[in-house]
Amino acid sequence: MSTEGARKTEILETAATVFAASGLRASLQEIADACGILPGSLYHHFTSKEEIFVELVQQYQADLESIAASARDASADAPLERVVALGRAIAECAIRHRAALLLTYYEPPAGSSSELVRLAHQTPTAINAAVLATLEAAQSEGDLRPGVDLAVLADRLCQSMLHVGIGVYHRTRGAERRPAVECRMLLHGLAPRTPSDARLDRSPASRVADDLIKSWHEQEERLDDKAVLIRAVARSEFARRGYELTTVRDIAAAAGLSTGTIYRLVDSKTKLLTSIMQSYAEVVAEGWAGILTSASTPVEKLDALLWFNINVTDRFAEEQRIQIAGLQQYPPRSSQLPMTFAAQLRLLKAALTDGLHGGSLQLEDAPLDLGAHCVFALAWTPENIVRAAGTRGALRAARDTVLRGAARSL
Repeated sequence: MSTEGARKTEILETAATVFAASGLRASLQEIADACGILPGSLYHHFTSKEEIFVELVQQYQADLESIAASARDASADAPLERVVALGRAIAECAIRHRAALLLTYYEPPAGSSSELVRLAHQTPTAINAAVLATLEAAQSEGDLRPGVDLAVLADRLCQSMLHVGIGVYHRTRGAERRPAVECRMLLHGLAPRTPSDARLDRSPASRVADDLIKSWHEQEERLDDKAVLIRAVARSEFARRGYELTTVRDIAAAAGLSTGTIYRLVDSKTKLLTSIMQSYAEVVAEGWAGILTSASTPVEKLDALLWFNINVTDRFAEEQRIQIAGLQQYPPRSSQLPMTFAAQLRLLKAALTDGLHGGSLQLEDAPLDLGAHCVFALAWTPENIVRAAGTRGALRAARDTVLRGAARSL
């Protein structure tokens, strides 16, 4: 490789590290400083952050293509272990390309170039097809139940494995097992001997979830109230543009109000965002606490939690997109969960412990901390599955995987 080529590669590798640690907001100056070069030298190779983004995404997608190609040639004896091995390879790829993953797992940042948007929107069809083919082979061998929707399962496996690269939990001791544990949870389920759907639908935990979901609709905000209208419009603008690019003027224009009216009712854009996200966090915290402390069995609690989270994703999609945009700009640096999430994890651990002691739950031989983190992640169904299948269809898919497992019972 030429000196020029080596320097460009070095800049890309350093940029990937900087973006992964500091988020997509990191500047070219920060990258130049990390490389130990002057900004002018960096501009000799890349004229903008966008150019760096595009190359990082191209490298990431090429790596996924290579993994997909290798999967087609794999010939492990146990078909289900091929699924786990492929899942592990996808997760390791996500960790290697964390910066590119932040750009493509979700919507790219508002204002991105058309080239970056095009690349980010390219569905990883090859890797999805490889996972689907591996699942089909397992089903043909009789290892998967015939009624399982393999296309949905393949999508869920890919998204779960890619999501491993978003946070930094993989840096904690023993977390290298997480991809395999999550794959096996989806294949074998947390509770293979789950009651019927009808019985789960009537559980006390399910009633708690249903009552909370019903309350959202009963408390629909009245858009003729100006303060409420501003919050609703701000949610939409923050989700569409991102917080950084949304101005008070944008919110005023979308609401059909003057900027003066906005400032009379809202102290600042920051406080408006904080209020929106705090309300969302309270909704989630109330649901998890009510469900996980209800007079239900551990299996019923997990089922109700799946149902509740599916409805959260359906009802609060804008808040989730705002949260996602925040992760792009400010990715987590610690494996410690924020305070509200930490409280939810403690409640989840207690339910899992009860289920393990009673023999109604299994964690794929994972220690409780690792197993709880895996369940915490799998308890949320990806938005595209919720949108495509509807809330009840998404629940059926979650019950067929997270609860009962896709694999045929022995």
